[in-house]
Amino acid sequence: MSIRDIVLIVFSASLYALMGIATYLGIFAPAVGVVRFWPAVFIPAIFSEVFGPIVGGIGAAIGIFISDMYVHGNALLSLSVGVPANFIGFYLIGYILNRVKKDSKYLFIASIAIQFIPLIMTIALYFYGYLDTALFIIYTAITAIAIAVTLLALSIARRYILPRELLAYSIGLMVGSLYIGIGVWLFSQFFPLPSGERNLPVVASLLWFLWTYYTEIPFLLILTPPIVRAIERWYRRV
Repeated sequence: MSIRDIVLIVFSASLYALMGIATYLGIFAPAVGVVRFWPAVFIPAIFSEVFGPIVGGIGAAIGIFISDMYVHGNALLSLSVGVPANFIGFYLIGYILNRVKKDSKYLFIASIAIQFIPLIMTIALYFYGYLDTALFIIYTAITAIAIAVTLLALSIARRYILPRELLAYSIGLMVGSLYIGIGVWLFSQFFPLPSGERNLPVVASLLWFLWTYYTEIPFLLILTPPIVRAIERWYRRV
């Protein structure tokens, strides 16, 4: 790891932590109860895409730990769930983009199809009685908005958003969100959560996965690609 990478990691972690804390305080986004919207996800995604998976992954891991210490102060929860979930998710984004260099119609189809995986899970949860009607409507609405944003972004901003980017963002965030959902559920089986809850039912892991993915993917799609394109243009001029 070079000195440049270390500097970039520190910069990425600082920005990620600061925006995460500001979001929690309701400065950049409203804080509603214990549910936090997380627009800061675009920051480590940019670093992962432009500077590589190690920079993006480690920066995200450090940044979320700092943010967690301010928000709930539970180091064990952060180190066992938040830190690895962020590292894996944002590492995957950079790794996939480094490996997949060309776009094709097959990537376009795959990048759209993958958005429906959590939707299918939402319908299954409702069908088997794990979601009541009110929650089903809420999750379905969030799903519809996220998918609509995805399709709109690809249709009107092709020059800024590439199919391989959407695929990488989706896979990275989906894996990270799944880790968070399962990790928080497992943690609750042995230790109390910061909210005091314990022994959550296994379905809670799927609910948190769905909520995390569908409330964060729009920020990745809308904010990350234009900033990456701007950085690329700046690099070409230097």
